Amino acid sequence: MSDCIFCMLAGGEIPTATLYENDEFRVILDAGPASKGHALVLPKAHYANLYEMPEDLTGRAFILAKKMAGVLTEAMHCQGFNIVQNNGLTAGQTVFHFHIHLIPRYEGEAPILAWVPGTLTDEMKAEILAAVKEVM
Repeated sequence: MSDCIFCMLAGGEIPTATLYENDEFRVILDAGPASKGHALVLPKAHYANLYEMPEDLTGRAFILAKKMAGVLTEAMHCQGFNIVQNNGLTAGQTVFHFHIHLIPRYEGEAPILAWVPGTLTDEMKAEILAAVKEVM
């Protein structure tokens, strides 16, 4: 897409701090990092979200995310790591070009992903299982 900022970043039209690149992906430092070393895995082809991506490309994206998480963990000497991929506005997606956040985490930082555990009731479990079975 000609007006997609992540297409321009992934395609090299806008200068980036590139950590890794191949024919399908570019991994760059995030310009608005959540922590030191926060990077993005960007496919060079445009897909708005996970649902639009071919399965084989999705697999390679997550394999690359795993590889880069290991590289960043070693390079940045972080004590933990978040790998985050949002789909849809409600889930926190703000740029509608598939991307994976690689976020090194350091001792003493507050968690960025946390929730209060709820309760899975028997009724809720039955409803979810039935809905998933119907779709599959």
